[in-house]
Amino acid sequence: MNTGTITVAYLIAGVLFIRSLGGLSKQESARNGNYFGIAGMVLAVLVTAVSWATHGLSGTAIALLTSSIAIGTFVGAGLARRVEMTGMPELVAILHSFVGLAAVLVGLSSYMAPSPAAAVHEAQTDSSHLVHLVEICVGIAVGALTFTGSIVAWAKLRGSLSGKPLLLPGRHVLNATLAIAMVAFAMMFAMAPTPSAGLPWVLAITALAGLLGVHLVMAIGGADMPVVVSLLNSYSGWAAASAGFVLSNDLLIVTGALVGASGTILSIIMCRAMNRSILSVVFGGFGTGESKTSAAPVEGEVREITSDSLAQRLADAKRVIVVPGYGMAVARAQGSVNELCRTLRDRGVTVRFAIHPVAGRLPGHMNVLLAEAGVPYDIVREMEEINHDFDTTDVVLVIGANDIVNPAALDDTASPIYGMPVLEVWKSALVVVFKRGMAAGYAGIENPLFFHENCNMLFGDAKKSTDALVTAVRAK
Repeated sequence: MNTGTITVAYLIAGVLFIRSLGGLSKQESARNGNYFGIAGMVLAVLVTAVSWATHGLSGTAIALLTSSIAIGTFVGAGLARRVEMTGMPELVAILHSFVGLAAVLVGLSSYMAPSPAAAVHEAQTDSSHLVHLVEICVGIAVGALTFTGSIVAWAKLRGSLSGKPLLLPGRHVLNATLAIAMVAFAMMFAMAPTPSAGLPWVLAITALAGLLGVHLVMAIGGADMPVVVSLLNSYSGWAAASAGFVLSNDLLIVTGALVGASGTILSIIMCRAMNRSILSVVFGGFGTGESKTSAAPVEGEVREITSDSLAQRLADAKRVIVVPGYGMAVARAQGSVNELCRTLRDRGVTVRFAIHPVAGRLPGHMNVLLAEAGVPYDIVREMEEINHDFDTTDVVLVIGANDIVNPAALDDTASPIYGMPVLEVWKSALVVVFKRGMAAGYAGIENPLFFHENCNMLFGDAKKSTDALVTAVRAK
């Protein structure tokens, strides 16, 4: 396969990836966006494999490549089919770690055993060799940081690690020291006369970058995990682009840059929605609880409501807003919630859904759940579109959400989430919170909403509670 054919095929694959990102920007076109992405990746893998085969790749190497692709496809398809929506954030995080690890392995293998073509090219000038060494250092550093940071994020999302941030004394100084040490080691690596002499330095860079990845993610609060997942997505993209530079693969560079840029833009958008800067999140500024004062203890009377009483209020209501959260995903209640929505709409009730930017454990988590359940796209509203409508709403149903409806974010300067925009559900005539118990949310802080005079609690499993509510509403 000649160079021109490969370039054209890579260009087509790049266009398909761009179409994929465009399709994923809207719920209505997300399925087609996935198809474009799959087509682009299949084309890229086939063209790369054929080009390697036509350039003298041994039969053993081709067999190894083919078997690796087959095993990866089988394992990936199996995991994707079995994973529940509650486990999707963990799956995304662990996949990001694979990209980071791949970038590290590519950098190390390229340094220890460069391809003949690369060796001839680098031997032409000292500057080209130096540039290649810099590419290796950057690729390995970004890859190691992505790998360890994604592992920590996976452990936090899985519950193996606490969602509370780890705040070491002088952590910013520690981060700066690690970064400076990596630069110093990179200089020693570039001056090494032989690969064996440079190997200890590049391994040291790998270890320091991995340590930095662990510390950066450990210092981020649990309420910030959707942004962390988006950031790690960006890191994995830049890691892939770095590997593309090391391998001189144009498609890998373009694809990695697309993923890295889109992940960065999404992270910035989410941070703006939370009234935070991207740097404060990256370096553990949100959800850290660094204020010198402590949040005042939350006290008051908790009011419970029965399914029958709530059903009557819903049957008499004109406007209802549903606020879904991660608890809805855990209870697998999205289908029941959609059934309740349809029942109320058949009675002439205006029902809408309010989505907070960081609801769930990854960007768009609630949108995916609701789309899976068949909720119409046109009644799903983002926070900025619906927040001003709560004061004219008869009933708000908060299903499995906590931190995103916490009024402490607006009026308690000692709260770790102070300054984060939230859904102002307490402005409605009645708020009903579906919850198993009075435990704090993922951020680990109390919610004063539960003690408001217009707030009632409906304790129990969200799916069972919603199913009972559907039956009671139909009986009215």
